[in-house]
Amino acid sequence: MNKNFIHFSRRGLMLVLSSPSGAGKTTISRAMTSRDLNLTMSISATTRPMRPGEIDGKDYYFVDKKKFQLMISRGELLEYANVFGNLYGTPKKPVEDALSKGQDVLFDIDWQGTQQLADNENAKKDLVSVFILPPSTIELENRLRARAQDPDIIVRQRMAKATDEMSHYREYKYVIVNDDIEVSVRSVEKILAAERISIERQTGLHEFVQNLRKSN
Repeated sequence: MNKNFIHFSRRGLMLVLSSPSGAGKTTISRAMTSRDLNLTMSISATTRPMRPGEIDGKDYYFVDKKKFQLMISRGELLEYANVFGNLYGTPKKPVEDALSKGQDVLFDIDWQGTQQLADNENAKKDLVSVFILPPSTIELENRLRARAQDPDIIVRQRMAKATDEMSHYREYKYVIVNDDIEVSVRSVEKILAAERISIERQTGLHEFVQNLRKSN
């Protein structure tokens, strides 16, 4: 290795994946974090009931509405939204701690939360947003029913809301149609790889180039 090599730091980024429920963002998120050691999943706080198999502090921070409102009033959330009567939000401190160490954070949030991040002067510089579309509405409904997590009335509500959610695709930097999960995962990996080497995120790049110039 060249003895004159100078390692420079990189600030982490916030990789946001959004989609209508059932389009595949959670499956893609799990694949990404299992393959990339420098990508950690943001854990949201929520007031919705815990589902079978979920673990508090791993899948979500399950809190009551009083505590959630307290987190809002204290400015402890980067974003929050009301989804089907339940509140969801992203605690600020663990995300900022990760980014400052050069670790990337993956968000599985909806368009409302993404818009709040984009409108936040401190957060938007770290934001990389990707919207996941289903190949068809028929396939979307099939996926929702196949996972058998929600009663029929909730499935119908999610399908009704999907039309509005998909209309927000233009607010994202990247859009992927999830027809094949492996192809979609590889596409997100390529996006992440490119964004990691953007000039604005390589915080020590200027000093590195200056040293290269001095060595000539």
